[in-house]
Amino acid sequence: MPNSPLLKKKGGPLSNSKYGYHIVFGIMVIILAVCPFVMSTTAMIQFLGKCMCYSMVAIAIDLIWGYTGMLSLGHGLYFCLGGYAMAMYLKLADNGGKLTDFMQTGGLTDLPTFWKPFESLPLALILIMVVPAVVAGIIGFFVFRSRIKGVYFSIITQALTWAAYSLFIANSAYTGGNNGITDFDSILGKTKGAANRDNLVMLFIVTLVVLVIVYIIASFLVHSKFGKVLVAVRDGENRTFFSGYCVNRYKNTIYVISAIMSAIGGALFVNFNGSITPTQMTIAFSITMVIWVAVGGRGTILGAVIGTFLINLCEYNLSSGALVDIWQYILGAIFCLVILFFKSGIIGIFTKQLPALFRKLKGKKEVTENA
Repeated sequence: MPNSPLLKKKGGPLSNSKYGYHIVFGIMVIILAVCPFVMSTTAMIQFLGKCMCYSMVAIAIDLIWGYTGMLSLGHGLYFCLGGYAMAMYLKLADNGGKLTDFMQTGGLTDLPTFWKPFESLPLALILIMVVPAVVAGIIGFFVFRSRIKGVYFSIITQALTWAAYSLFIANSAYTGGNNGITDFDSILGKTKGAANRDNLVMLFIVTLVVLVIVYIIASFLVHSKFGKVLVAVRDGENRTFFSGYCVNRYKNTIYVISAIMSAIGGALFVNFNGSITPTQMTIAFSITMVIWVAVGGRGTILGAVIGTFLINLCEYNLSSGALVDIWQYILGAIFCLVILFFKSGIIGIFTKQLPALFRKLKGKKEVTENA
């Protein structure tokens, strides 16, 4: 593989700060692991479980946006593909492989062919990763081959997600339409109610383990030579291309990996939520995912996780009570403040702004003492 000066860039996401990020993430994992055993209500456990699923999507977006410079506004598509795949298996498992209510309402008399593989758990788990990988691979092949990037890439991903959303709504006999697929238990059984707390805790721990695995894989990728090429593409795509790298191949590979991670998050999400609807495929939801990464700090992996938990915790606490009418404005204000004054997100406050402030104060102190 050719050597490029772009790959030797120091600082930023490739610096030694990664060890500090890992320590902080480890502390977060320990806190999350303790939460289901000390919380009195199952509602909060379910909420934190959903946040972990969202964090996987945020990590996936950070890989392609923070490290590769491709802003996707359509990752809700892959989140829903994984969610629908898992929901199809869970629904068939619940009703014994019979036709669902929306299929009967739609006039179907036999189980659709593409539903039949989801009667098997191993096949369903495979398809949760294969389907989004194939879709992302096809999209990426044509998009990156045409050298589409920047705002045009964002618009295309947005348009494709809207097309998929319309397709799922229109084919209600196969997908459940606006209502989606609902009323099924998790892969570990019932999780709602105090009587099923053990199943919920087990599902929570499994999701936490998967989040750790996703984080480790993402961190390994970005700190490997593969990740350095991604950063080189982000900082200077033309220079990287003329240095001898097949830029399209790298972009398509990370795009597919990102789609798979998003789908895994969606598949776990439906176990906590008990349903999946096209709402999670809307453009608004995909933009919300981007906000999680922007607020936390893109190009760090850890920032994606922190931003996801922070925004969702704010929403959870602000969307009820006295602030129910203005909580969206509050979140919007937080996002605007971060983008305007803390471009590197929350992570940047501790790794860039505060150290710079301390150096400035230290410099002034030394000048005063020497005067």
